[in-house]
Amino acid sequence: MIRKCLFLIFIFFAIAEAKPPQLTSKDVKTKIEEILKAHASHKTLTSELMERTLKNFLEELDPTKTYFIESDIAEWEKPSETVLQRALSGFKNSDFSLFQEIHSAFLKAVERRSSIESEIANRELPKGVKSEEFKDLAWAVCYEDLINRNLRIKALQIDATEKLGDENRNKFMQRLIKRRTNREQELTGANDEDRRKTTLSLVLKAATASLDSHTNYFTPNEANQFMIQVQQRLFGIGAQLRDDLDGLSVVRIIENSPASQSNKVKINDKIIAVDNEPVIGMEISEAVELIRGEKGTPVLLTILRESSEGEEKKTEKLEIELIRNEVVLEETRLEQSVEPYGDGVIATLKLFSFYQDPKSSSGSDMRKAIEQIKKDHKLNGVILDLRSNAGGLLTQAVSVTGLFINKGIVVSIKDNTGKVQHLREVDGKPVWEGPLFVLVNRASASAAEIVAQTLQDYGRAIVLGDDHTFGKGSFQTFTLDPIVNPKVNPQGEYKVTRGRYYTVSGKSPQLTGVISDITIPGILSQLDIGEKFAKFPLENDQIEPHFDDDLSDLSPFHRIQLGPTYRYSLQTQLTTYAPYTDVLRKNSKVRIDSNKNYQNFLTEIQKKNFDSEMIDIFGQTDLQHAEAINVMKDLIFLMNLENRP
Repeated sequence: MIRKCLFLIFIFFAIAEAKPPQLTSKDVKTKIEEILKAHASHKTLTSELMERTLKNFLEELDPTKTYFIESDIAEWEKPSETVLQRALSGFKNSDFSLFQEIHSAFLKAVERRSSIESEIANRELPKGVKSEEFKDLAWAVCYEDLINRNLRIKALQIDATEKLGDENRNKFMQRLIKRRTNREQELTGANDEDRRKTTLSLVLKAATASLDSHTNYFTPNEANQFMIQVQQRLFGIGAQLRDDLDGLSVVRIIENSPASQSNKVKINDKIIAVDNEPVIGMEISEAVELIRGEKGTPVLLTILRESSEGEEKKTEKLEIELIRNEVVLEETRLEQSVEPYGDGVIATLKLFSFYQDPKSSSGSDMRKAIEQIKKDHKLNGVILDLRSNAGGLLTQAVSVTGLFINKGIVVSIKDNTGKVQHLREVDGKPVWEGPLFVLVNRASASAAEIVAQTLQDYGRAIVLGDDHTFGKGSFQTFTLDPIVNPKVNPQGEYKVTRGRYYTVSGKSPQLTGVISDITIPGILSQLDIGEKFAKFPLENDQIEPHFDDDLSDLSPFHRIQLGPTYRYSLQTQLTTYAPYTDVLRKNSKVRIDSNKNYQNFLTEIQKKNFDSEMIDIFGQTDLQHAEAINVMKDLIFLMNLENRP
């Protein structure tokens, strides 16, 4: 089962659409052709893509795998070449009758589900059901298997609901039935025409999602919610939630939000009611609507919190009141700190995103910070902390990289036509030329990966932290422009992957991520997060290296404008750290292996139930950053030792 995850600060989807998108079969064919023309890799529908589309379509109808039995859908879940060719021919001729047949099979499954609900109504519920068992579900193999699955989900939900009391349990059961029937009615349609349009919208969703993990079709209601996401201004509590069937788990708390400022809500808390309204079994979007509200108004959360007493686990129910406030996704975030070492300091600059507004930017703010530290102290080393930095403006990634290199290519972009465009650092005014580390984790993505890999390519920095970064080296465009033309197309909108990013070595971080020179395990190092864990990730590829920038992508006029001095002050590939890397790696391993607190931390994050973006800092110390400081101290010592007369 795919578990839904949502930011309360800005994203929510409509609970139910009053009407399906105004699509015709010809519209679907046209949109698919437009998307294929724009896509970075896939230009035509193939048998492989059609097989993915069929599987996606089945999961659009039954995402929790609680309606279909394996035998119902075997013809489409494991399609023969004949079935695939029929589907491909249908796309060419705007004939989606095959998908209408699948939809008809779902209608029968809906009828069967009603009888299953009646059958399990009086059955004894199993004990000890955990939400983890519903991850990555296969289709039910038989009728009894389907009954058992629905029974276990019901047991999981009721177990959490019982914490609310008998009165709420009855209310919850009624609402659960209503939610299920509402969704069924939405998918089955009020009449044949609505059902046909619903089928077509699901075909678009299934086909676009088959291309890669970032290409998607949005219904008009979903596109409208994108507008709210772009504005990034809502009244709420500032927490990211995940639907675990038995409640909504808190997996992230946004800085400076009501949830963080109150210090009452914690990571891994499970919300089971909002203002005494049970949310177990509720669509996550519906729960968001309950939590959102007017600025300054209170919202009461009923949560379950697990704690350990020895080997025994205890569950505590808490009532927490928060005051709603405007939560703005702050992009201008840069933190700095210094660690005394020798006759000076080691500076850490933690950059949360690559931002720019009329008053500031990540590049200018970092330059000012480093210059101020150099003014106040003798600067011996810099650690650029890009952990959990999900990216931002590519131009700012170039500016930040330019703080540490001379002139040269930072990132190259290849679009769907194969055209390559280079983005360069042209000022050649680095603010720091001494020892430099880039600290990363598995959530460092996109522009953060460009900076880390480019500095690594030039030999300008050592990359350390988790074994690899997220692996998003692609870029997307959206058909809806919220500023130029905010009106949503009644046929829906789409987002498509147009191309990839590459660093100066010609390598793309797509899928593989940036590989660390020195591995220092952190809080995310055991989690299956990253592009390679996506359903259909875009493949990796390479272009030619461009260390010797001949400006061939520019017109003669722009080459003259850039000036002849540009090519004579390019950043060269350095080997500064090569003599020390093996020693640094070995020393770090010895320290980690002999650090009891670190070993306890590693044991904790290896547990199967560890599935959170953040946990309380182990031993009140950021162990990954502390070890990065130790490695920097080793490097400075070794470099000074070699330079002594």
